[in-house]
Amino acid sequence: MDLSDSWEVEAEHWIKWARAPGHDSYWRHHRDQFVRLLPPPGQRTVDLGCGEGRLTRHLKGLGHAVVGIDASPTLVAAARDMDPSMDIRLADAASIPLDATCADLVIAFMSLHDIDAMPATIKDVARILVPGGRFCLAIVHPINSCGRFEASTADARFVISGDYLHPFRYSDTVESDGLSMTFHSEHRPIEAYFVALEQAGLLVEALREPSVPDPAIVSPAGRRWQRLPLFLHLRARRP
Repeated sequence: MDLSDSWEVEAEHWIKWARAPGHDSYWRHHRDQFVRLLPPPGQRTVDLGCGEGRLTRHLKGLGHAVVGIDASPTLVAAARDMDPSMDIRLADAASIPLDATCADLVIAFMSLHDIDAMPATIKDVARILVPGGRFCLAIVHPINSCGRFEASTADARFVISGDYLHPFRYSDTVESDGLSMTFHSEHRPIEAYFVALEQAGLLVEALREPSVPDPAIVSPAGRRWQRLPLFLHLRARRP
């Protein structure tokens, strides 16, 4: 089963998870940290791996003319149902159904690590960007996907027990506030993303490793993630 099929299996669980206000890091801090990386709205923004559309709807509210792309039929249907006025398309991220040089911003928010053909996807992102267009992405930080804290205390040791440098598939099942979700992803070192950007001809402008802000800490254990990054944010430009 490839990653897109795995996410289709989890689609109904994800819809409930993603739409519970304040439930996860997206609502508490991550969305707003990521949006700071984005350029102002332009002619067209593409939300790649848009899922059920929560970020797509937020971008629309910020003035972006958004096209959402996802490979899950269930998630695409859910995004369309929530806002029928949005342009949401069912498609493979490595074969975006848009003309060349048609977008001045492409976003992949927490989706590239859930896509099998990551290098081909970034190559197609470069194809649809106009010269000077930006590609902004957020991923699970690779240090996070290859290691674990030994305990839930704020000063717990973080241990990398596996192999950081080589890709591997992994799944995490998380239960919180009566909701359950299994995340299916692929660990890749940071170098893998930079090689894909290099081969696609995209130039990195900015990289961020945001920490969890104090107001988003809901328990003492949460302070573990003020020592190590949960996520990695990046902005690249097509010359």
